[in-house]
Amino acid sequence: MDFPIFHLDWLNNRMLIAIIAILHVIINHGLAVGFMPFVTWLEQRGVSKSAENQITDLEWDNMVYKIMKTAFIITTTLGAMTGVGIWVSVALVSPTSIGSLIRVFFWAWFVEWLVFVTEVILIMIYFLTWKNSNSSLKAKLKHINFGWYLSAFSWITMAIIVSILGFMMDPGNWQTNHTLLNGFLNPIYLPQLLFRTPTAMLVAGIFGIFLITLFTKSGSNLRIKAVKYASKWIILWAPISLIGAYLYYKIMPEAMTANLSTAVGTMEFAQYYDLLLWVALVGVLFTLVIGILGIYRAKLLKPYHVIIPVILAISYLGFFERVREFIRKPYVISQYMYSNLLLKDDYVVYKKDGILKHATYTSVNEITEDNLIEAGKNVFGIACSRCHTTQGVNSVVYVFEKMYGFGKPLDINSMASYTQNMHNGRTFMPEFPGTEEEAKALAAYIKYLQKTDDVYSGAQEEGITINENNTAKTLLKNKK
Repeated sequence: MDFPIFHLDWLNNRMLIAIIAILHVIINHGLAVGFMPFVTWLEQRGVSKSAENQITDLEWDNMVYKIMKTAFIITTTLGAMTGVGIWVSVALVSPTSIGSLIRVFFWAWFVEWLVFVTEVILIMIYFLTWKNSNSSLKAKLKHINFGWYLSAFSWITMAIIVSILGFMMDPGNWQTNHTLLNGFLNPIYLPQLLFRTPTAMLVAGIFGIFLITLFTKSGSNLRIKAVKYASKWIILWAPISLIGAYLYYKIMPEAMTANLSTAVGTMEFAQYYDLLLWVALVGVLFTLVIGILGIYRAKLLKPYHVIIPVILAISYLGFFERVREFIRKPYVISQYMYSNLLLKDDYVVYKKDGILKHATYTSVNEITEDNLIEAGKNVFGIACSRCHTTQGVNSVVYVFEKMYGFGKPLDINSMASYTQNMHNGRTFMPEFPGTEEEAKALAAYIKYLQKTDDVYSGAQEEGITINENNTAKTLLKNKK
């Protein structure tokens, strides 16, 4: 309501955030939070298992260095870009929600920023001083300590962000006592952290085995030893990840678990919910099998054997990210702000006066026969465009055609009636915020879209129009 509406009609606004965020989480969890302690552990093993006249096992250390180099390149390029990309995309698509979160978690995010800067410094030191650290045992042990410091700071970064993600799912006591501590220690926080930590370690382990088989010769003692060592890591973390997933599931509010069938497979595949859950479970178990195979039949493992469990482990993490993002609907911040970025407490006013009257950026604030389509377009932008497009992904035209029949002209009265009651059947959708008149205007606009194949372009293409009743000049005049 208070920001111009950015809209990508071909892609879907939330899809933009989802693509960037899921890619970032996979890199962050798999190649930072989980990978840094994994690599440090491997480096430490090189020292502990070296000969008496050696600082470290140089062949082993060179292999671990190559593994770290891969993680360093990916995290400092794709990882960094997607991290910034999340902020840019969220600021464009969901400015009201990110503004609210910043107000609640300002100091937590400030600390996270300091930790992140320290993490960047540490990863630069850790990687760039690797070769020189082999000059003496003292230097090597100091280097390993930097690896453990890096691991700790990587985890702390995630631990702070997870509190914000948990808050969006269930703010807990914050609803009655608006403090940072109440927001930080929300009911979802610890269970989600207990899931994400071992899962990050699990993804790191299976990706580590893939890199080990890639950087070592088939059948060599180095590969066999390294695969066995990494397999122990996987066997340790895989069951803990499953336990964490179960605890995470059990703490979810009942209203969110009711959305799981749609969250897992979307509306198109909701009937395959149980099958998709088994696929996720099998992904972890398959990774565990690779770990067991790595201990007892390490010679058999080749890079192409490990690529499938790598994909499954990454999919497992992405799967939970998709679910987490969806199940909190109809809210973006549970019980506080709906996914259309309208505050729950403001619905009383919108239901009475309509949303157009209180919108800052709208070309219509009073509906007439002459501006019905334009009014409907403005209603769509405010109430629907955060999750729906007109002709692209999750098209509102497609949704209604699927309900009433493809190739048939849409009926304005039927659509308006459904729109005002849709939240009763589809609990993941917010209640329509406007008046009956605005619902009809929206329906008229959707019918117009069906006829013309027109698209909603967003403020970045069409520019902005400020509601004449909500300009600074008008508001100051009304105060007098």
